[in-house]
Amino acid sequence: MSAVQASGGPSLAVTVSRPPAGALAVFRIERRKLSAQLAIRVLGLICVLAPFVFTAILKVQSGSPTDTLYGIWVHSSGFAVSLVMLSFAGAWGFPLIAGIVAGDMFSAEDRYGTWKLVLTRSCTRRDVFVGKVLAAFVFSVALLALTAGASVVAGVLLVGAHPLVSLNGTLFSAERLLGLVLASWALCVSPTLALASLGVLFSIATRNGIIGVIAPPLAALAMQLLVLVGSGVWMHMLLVGSALATWRALFTDHPYFGPLLIGIAVSVAWTVVCLGVAWRLLRRRDFAGAAVARKTNWTYPVRTALGLAAVIALLAIAGNWGPVGVTAARLKASLIPTFNNLTVLQQQQLGRRVAAGAKLNIVLPVCSRRGSTPLGPGDWICTLNILVPSPGPVPSEPTAVSYDVSVQADGCYKAQSPPAFIGQQSIRTPDGTAVVNPLYTIYGCFNTL
Repeated sequence: MSAVQASGGPSLAVTVSRPPAGALAVFRIERRKLSAQLAIRVLGLICVLAPFVFTAILKVQSGSPTDTLYGIWVHSSGFAVSLVMLSFAGAWGFPLIAGIVAGDMFSAEDRYGTWKLVLTRSCTRRDVFVGKVLAAFVFSVALLALTAGASVVAGVLLVGAHPLVSLNGTLFSAERLLGLVLASWALCVSPTLALASLGVLFSIATRNGIIGVIAPPLAALAMQLLVLVGSGVWMHMLLVGSALATWRALFTDHPYFGPLLIGIAVSVAWTVVCLGVAWRLLRRRDFAGAAVARKTNWTYPVRTALGLAAVIALLAIAGNWGPVGVTAARLKASLIPTFNNLTVLQQQQLGRRVAAGAKLNIVLPVCSRRGSTPLGPGDWICTLNILVPSPGPVPSEPTAVSYDVSVQADGCYKAQSPPAFIGQQSIRTPDGTAVVNPLYTIYGCFNTL
């Protein structure tokens, strides 16, 4: 407020407005800018509509995405739909969200030449950095939450809130599943923020919005390929891509929290490192003086590409470091009780009475890995020899049931067997209702630590 007095007249009070200062002011400005962007609005619309479209397509066809965890159960429980959506989102959706939201946050100021205007206001570089990063984080989490809510609602409305088998073959109630599904989506927040931080780093380092946007999806692709390399657990645990799949441990009868805690710690470490390097680069930037046209120089991009290639090669070499997480003993210890529980469930669905606590007599189970190495993720074959009681004095003959098992580096697997013993994909209950044969495709997980 300042007083201005005209000659011979009364003094006039004139209010001089000043722009708001601080990181929160920058956050509010960036929030409005992001909200006005067409790409963000379209992305938000996709996050809401994609689960309903996906579920509607599943409703009109008999096929199911069996290669994805819980894929065979998408016609039986709406919670399986949300979990399948979570698997897809972890592989491609969250990296894309992080790139679109954060990848052009800082490089846009370079493209439009507005850094001087931003920094001449009553806010510091630190305010600008914190405000922009906060806006990127809030929008990334908001889009994740939209996808999570839409997937749960779409699954429950179009398929139903029905029970679902655990990764040990027991039934989980709808109430328990709702909490586990929401917790699973929440566990993906920290790795999503790590990917957003990576987008911020590339946005500042390259001053190029395109590179900033595509960096998180490309990094996610590279991490998916690195997970396929080697049999050690150390390198796999240090990848943000692995943290996006740790939620699977919640769906066992006895959840194991080691990978969950490591995934959160690794995501936080990635976030701190990426933001620390990004802040250091931004703090050392010189925005004073006249703008100078940047000449095309391929030295920096080439050096960056070579450096990233060297890092990926080093991580690939480190794939065998540490103890082997996938072994025959761990696979048998998970598959045998899961097979037993699912067999009991199948017999109950067929209307047969099964005594409480009934167990199959499985003798000499064998699991061996196909390929040159006997341990590690990959394709396995497991043979379960089941002794079926014979009437009269005839001795029991073991019936061999073989499963082709595809085991991932995190200990989760999919097992399939020819229908000669376990039946077709669908079976019918005594009242004629078609249901999923629980033995047709077995999903399971075990702790690799």
